[in-house]
Amino acid sequence: MVTKTTINIEDYIKEIDQLTPDEQLNLIEIILARLKSNLKKKLTEHSIMELQGLGAHIWKNIDAQQYVNKERKSWD
Repeated sequence: MVTKTTINIEDYIKEIDQLTPDEQLNLIEIILARLKSNLKKKLTEHSIMELQGLGAHIWKNIDAQQYVNKERKSWD
């Protein structure tokens, strides 16, 4: 049976101190690359089409032309 141990951030920090400066820079590059990849995935997970129909209930039984005319009159 494999037991998984939980490592907290303080443990990581202690281990980072044991790395050489070159290893620390390499670690930063790895973390940065993964972060960029994860952020890019999050940005592309949604489509603008998901907004289609959103708020349609607000406009139910409202005549579009009457609404526009009313708004235009309010500008004067």
